[in-house]
Amino acid sequence: MAETLGPGKRTQQATRHSPRERFVAALERRRLPGRVPHFELVFFLTMEAFGKLHFSQRRYDQWTQMTETERLLHRREMVELYLQVAERFEHDAIFLHSNPSGEEEAFRLVDGLRTASGERYFLLMHGDATSSIPHGDRMTEYACRLYEEPDKVKDESQRRVDEALARAVRMRAHGGLDGFGLCSDYCFNSGPFLRPEMFGEFITPYLKQLVAGYRELGFYTIKHTDGNIMPILHDLLEARPHALHSLDPQGGVDLAELVHLASDRVCLIGNVNCALLDTGTEEECLDSVRYALRHGLRSPGYVFSTSNCIYTGMRLERYERMLDVWRHEGIRPDEHTVEEAS
Repeated sequence: MAETLGPGKRTQQATRHSPRERFVAALERRRLPGRVPHFELVFFLTMEAFGKLHFSQRRYDQWTQMTETERLLHRREMVELYLQVAERFEHDAIFLHSNPSGEEEAFRLVDGLRTASGERYFLLMHGDATSSIPHGDRMTEYACRLYEEPDKVKDESQRRVDEALARAVRMRAHGGLDGFGLCSDYCFNSGPFLRPEMFGEFITPYLKQLVAGYRELGFYTIKHTDGNIMPILHDLLEARPHALHSLDPQGGVDLAELVHLASDRVCLIGNVNCALLDTGTEEECLDSVRYALRHGLRSPGYVFSTSNCIYTGMRLERYERMLDVWRHEGIRPDEHTVEEAS
């Protein structure tokens, strides 16, 4: 029975598994009956939805001056807000951004979520150590360094990977975290910042090491990058992340093509066009949502998501409309139906 219920309530089929179980199954490319999981990298509209500032908008310059009682109250409010977002918008995974930063606060945040929700949600944090597109004022400098001192650039990349894996060892010993989001952006809408052969030299070896190290420690990995990934798709797949996000249609990434090329090797997350959610017509918005669902449902592992995040300035009602379609049309069909459609 797949009766569709209202917002905040899951179908009878979907309740057979916890959100975390559904998300892990998608990462492992295992089809489960019921609705495909949903996840957003960040949900920034917390003021509009709950009357509370988003974590990125909070400053804790006086954190060390606070009493431990006050710090504890701030931590509790952050945990509560994460859970409010996950419950209202039915996220199967929660991407944690510790604020204030630091390893000990990250541990406390994970502990707070696990204490409050148990094993209900899949928890992940930032964990990329590879080089992203440099800021505009550093692009020329970075490009020159690739030619003038390539060995130094590679040494720095290796050091960052080693440090990230050392942190992961400590996180594994602490417990509670399921995986890492690798959020270094590599691509513009027109293509990667580095041409493919240079990407293969300066990025791919370190991405492969990072993912392999996380896998060995038992963590899942989701590789995020906006833009046109198609010229470097082979490299991304060779690194063996569990999932690719965000499958950006503004960069010309076609989910139907990716299902054909990559769904046997990686979970696919995203592809709902953020620009259309923001500025498109109602029809354009819904067409993008349905396109992502139609082709995503054909993949052994798919997580429904936008092509970036729910960012500041997006209309909340558009996101809620997107979720209405998912609740009604995001039900995974029987296996024989999938085979006929393919």
